[in-house]
Amino acid sequence: MSENLKRLVDAGVSIWLDDISRERLRSGNLAALIRDKAVTGVTSNPTIFANALSKGDAYAVQLRDLAVRGVSVDEAVRAITTFDIRWAADVLKPVYDATGGVDGRVSIEVDPRLARKTEPTISEARALWWMVDRPNVHIKIPATVEGLPAITQALSEGISVNVTLIFSLERYRAVMDAWLSGLEKAKANGHNLAGIESVASFFVSRVDTEIDARLEKIGTPEALALKGQAGVANARLAFAAFEEVMNSPRWQALRTAGARPQRPLWASTGVKNPDYPDTLYVDQLVTAGIVNTMPEKTLDVTADHGKISGDTIRPFYEQAWNVMAALKDAGIDYDDVVRVLEDEGVEKFETSWKELLETVDAELRKA
Repeated sequence: MSENLKRLVDAGVSIWLDDISRERLRSGNLAALIRDKAVTGVTSNPTIFANALSKGDAYAVQLRDLAVRGVSVDEAVRAITTFDIRWAADVLKPVYDATGGVDGRVSIEVDPRLARKTEPTISEARALWWMVDRPNVHIKIPATVEGLPAITQALSEGISVNVTLIFSLERYRAVMDAWLSGLEKAKANGHNLAGIESVASFFVSRVDTEIDARLEKIGTPEALALKGQAGVANARLAFAAFEEVMNSPRWQALRTAGARPQRPLWASTGVKNPDYPDTLYVDQLVTAGIVNTMPEKTLDVTADHGKISGDTIRPFYEQAWNVMAALKDAGIDYDDVVRVLEDEGVEKFETSWKELLETVDAELRKA
């Protein structure tokens, strides 16, 4: 393990890989990343699966079998994706065992076309939990308004959840409320709270991308000076909100009953602006008890030249509030920014899912 990754782990950060593919699994690449680069979890999304299916021949045999069976495209996609998730979960099972079930997790997302539908999301979450059938899986549910009650219901049934597509502080607080409600109901239902894990995926780089574009449009020196600061400030304030909940009597009662925290997870941590340091969303978001899920490129550059220098979240709350206040003064409408980002996030995953369906349909026809 590189010294930089060791420092990151020693600081209390769990390193997860934001990617999965059949080729990674069959080549032993994922196992190597666990062994050599401190990877202790995997996240996936529709875009990642669409990319995996478009490359190489790793899925050829399964696609041919599915075609022979005459299954529907939707059924084929679920068979393919859950196969990869099960395989990854098995590769990560030793990590899961060694960490008492905290890490060693693999995430699979509900059909993004259901993001605005509560009951279908709940049914999909149950189906994926059953299909993968591994204790170390996370079912990803989007943090839309309609997703919040689905999060609560899934957790109440003992389903571990990765809440995704969180952009706003207000919505994050609603996510934590949904999580707490789910655990309270799980306790009432007789579930072992220690066996229910959850993370809350707070997106980072996309915030900078959207706000930077607006700052450039405003064009004043004051506005331009704020570029590249919003994403980190927003995430730091999310952690402050998390700490507030961790100090609440409501959480303390659940912790006494055996529950574990819903860890903040930094997602969208690949730097999209080449003018920014390529380890920005790792170096500046370090503290104990969080997860950073990284594309492999971000993992590699962090291993090579990351600047890990202790806690870079808790000491900077005041600075983060000042950044958000300055953005407001510059004319940035935060509520509009996060609304646009959520809508775009749902739309992008829907588009990727449709591409995945089209790819599988074409392959089934050829097989």
